[in-house]
Amino acid sequence: MQAWSDYQNEHKDRFLQELFELLRIPSISANSSYNGDTARCAEAVKQSLLNAGCDDVEVCATAGHPIVFGQKIIDPALPTVLTYGHYDVQPADPLELWTSGPFEPVVVDGKIYARGACDDKGQMFMHVKALEIMSKTGTLACNLKFIIEGEEEVGSTNLGKFLEENVDRLKADIVLVSDTSMISMEHPSIETGLRGLAYMEVEVTGPNRDLHSGVYGGAVANPITILSQMIASLHDENNHITVEGFYGDVVDLTDDERSALNTAPFDLQEYKDELGVKNDWGEKGYTALERTGVRPTLELNGIWGGYIGEGAKTVLPSKANAKISMRLVPNQNSHKIAELFTAHFNKIAPDCVTVKVTEHHGGEPVVTPTNSIAYKAAEKAIATTFGKDPIPTRGGGSIPIIALFERILGLKTVLMGFGLDNDNIHSPNEKYDVVNFYKGIETIPHFHKNFAEMSRG
Repeated sequence: MQAWSDYQNEHKDRFLQELFELLRIPSISANSSYNGDTARCAEAVKQSLLNAGCDDVEVCATAGHPIVFGQKIIDPALPTVLTYGHYDVQPADPLELWTSGPFEPVVVDGKIYARGACDDKGQMFMHVKALEIMSKTGTLACNLKFIIEGEEEVGSTNLGKFLEENVDRLKADIVLVSDTSMISMEHPSIETGLRGLAYMEVEVTGPNRDLHSGVYGGAVANPITILSQMIASLHDENNHITVEGFYGDVVDLTDDERSALNTAPFDLQEYKDELGVKNDWGEKGYTALERTGVRPTLELNGIWGGYIGEGAKTVLPSKANAKISMRLVPNQNSHKIAELFTAHFNKIAPDCVTVKVTEHHGGEPVVTPTNSIAYKAAEKAIATTFGKDPIPTRGGGSIPIIALFERILGLKTVLMGFGLDNDNIHSPNEKYDVVNFYKGIETIPHFHKNFAEMSRG
């Protein structure tokens, strides 16, 4: 609609500056020293929703970081869209690899650089500004509800309880999420599934204290060596995960499904060049697109032990630790996988060390329907603003709450993200293209309009 375009063009500079204000708040949910900033960010999100047109907004306390709930009910007879996003961000480390301050947003070559620019403040804020456009132009077609949480990056620990306690308050017809990516601006896409997650931490202990490596080395097991050997054994020569029972519930795609998945535009050489690697790596017999979307994985996210400071210290450490995440595909269950991993890791530990395995958080894999009214509304919205139909894809990441929306609220989800795979989310120099930010704001009102019209039949 012309009124939407006119309003966005008139206020687009303000939209960007208001996003920058959110990006300047270091709302790092994983680090308790930032709890004050996280709470401050929740209040800023509340104010942005009120300014955009919500009539009712509340910062809801939880056992962890607060959840922001807002709503704009224009007619109970109209369909209701529940928008989900998160205002918390990943830690910015390692800081020395950033070319600008992670919480000092800048635009370089048309790209916003800041922690949270894409994941998920930039994408969440598109929905806030879309609400403002529809509200100010008198064109709201649906009732809107918002859940903006502060714990997505640490597993949405308290959101499930919030859903259970607010089932009636959260009644809606569909959940709309922009926390995913598309293939490219030239090849828009909609993710139709996400992998689940089981996140573990392991600790291997040898002697009861750090030892002199000259006096004791060769006679006492080094926990770093043992941990490294155990980790190396978690994949076989075909990069197949060796945890007993790991693949027991995996449903393989049919040949037709695999063929359809691999029709998405993808240049392997360009992929390798962009990442600076000589070759790809992964489970034998599967393409890169399959490995990152429809196959389960096991990855090391961090490993430490011993002395890592400046200079030398000849120490045989008492402990070594690692953080390990497993991405899961439909039919796998995060708790079952965590139990299988724990049993396997204890089994392969030699008797010269002791092992402790801790389950941090997890989430279940999801597949969203492509024949629903909501999916077709998103498909038509993207076709309208991009000039071509979106390609359905499977996402490699995890959003733990999506499965809970279906289990607790009985709601399906549409994953209409506008990020790009090379946006460096969770990495230094996270970015989000300004054009993607504006394109998302432009597209979202079309979704609401389409969904209302299609719901009437």
